[in-house]
Amino acid sequence: MKTQVAIIGAGPSGLLLGQLLSRQGIDNVILERKSGEYVLSRIRAGVLEQGMVDLLREAGVDARMNEEGLPHDGFELAFDNRRVRVDLAALTGGSQVMVYGQTEVTRDLMEAREATGGKTIYEADNVQPHDLETNSPYITFDKDGETVRLDCDYVAGCDGFHGVSRQSIPEGHIKEFEKVYPFGWLGILSDTPPVSDELIYARHERGFSLCSMRSETRSRYYIQVALDEKVEDWSDERFWEELKRRLPDDVAESLVTGPSIEKSIAPLRSFVVEPMQYGRLFLVGDAAHIVPPTGAKGLNLAASDVNTLYRLMVKVYQEGRTDLIPRYSETCLKRIWKAERFSWWMTSMLHKFSEEEDFATRMQQAELDYVTSSEAGLTTIAENYVGLPYESLE
Repeated sequence: MKTQVAIIGAGPSGLLLGQLLSRQGIDNVILERKSGEYVLSRIRAGVLEQGMVDLLREAGVDARMNEEGLPHDGFELAFDNRRVRVDLAALTGGSQVMVYGQTEVTRDLMEAREATGGKTIYEADNVQPHDLETNSPYITFDKDGETVRLDCDYVAGCDGFHGVSRQSIPEGHIKEFEKVYPFGWLGILSDTPPVSDELIYARHERGFSLCSMRSETRSRYYIQVALDEKVEDWSDERFWEELKRRLPDDVAESLVTGPSIEKSIAPLRSFVVEPMQYGRLFLVGDAAHIVPPTGAKGLNLAASDVNTLYRLMVKVYQEGRTDLIPRYSETCLKRIWKAERFSWWMTSMLHKFSEEEDFATRMQQAELDYVTSSEAGLTTIAENYVGLPYESLE
């Protein structure tokens, strides 16, 4: 087999990159270790920045998002039994975010790729890139009992934190930066109406909580838990009771509870690898960086990487601009570190780190009081939340 761009990973970043490249006539093949059904079963983020919304529209996969997505021009911070609204539109000159589940984004991209005849090979085992530092890289993988070779010009590693792409870079060629947080998020999905029209991020002495949604009839809720907690120890009843304790009284009273349809615990970490490229391999999304979900940046950062790599490949194939290839990593990292800072800051301000009322606790309270009582502080939150502009390659 031969293609121009080999994409490892059929999550939303790999599928979005493939869709954008195909629309520009750039041939690509996507390799995915799991089945399509498994990829669609993963429950992930649901808040899209304006930049990602625009990119999905450019990819021609926006019809259902436009119809079913929920535009939001604000969200709330809750603490001390009160709520403060962050008016995104007013503070940023009209910018919004879109609530539309990652699963739905993935489904739309899968259907678009199938409709256009794009090649995606699911259940590709033992995927392994080779000769990445040469002008003739290739990938081998096993499918239906046979080993297949895929020759290509470039490789896009869109296969996540645990994928093979980053692991294929020889030791000493990249540096990792990581912060592991001493807690996780226990999240549930339920077919209940959201408690609010907008997201609520709540700080409480018992720990952080978040009220989110996937649609007008499906809700997503989270509470901060210790890393040693187990999902099976949390009945639906226990979860709802704990969530109510952490929310302002008026919110707790209006919360509609019901059976969970998904429940999981996710540890929190900040992670960045530099550089995000090795030879003709480009790392995209979670393969190169992880953010705690407090800032709603994970999927959106992956989209900004896709934007950069897509426009780079267009320059390479349509204008012969191979001189821009070394710019991929530094271009992406400018935006990534800003998003990492915002996600770390939101996490640090809203979560419980100590059982004691210590100096750090008082600093959290002072920080929250300041940013919510200052237009400059609220503007800082709003600008980062809706998403900073994409970086240019030139």
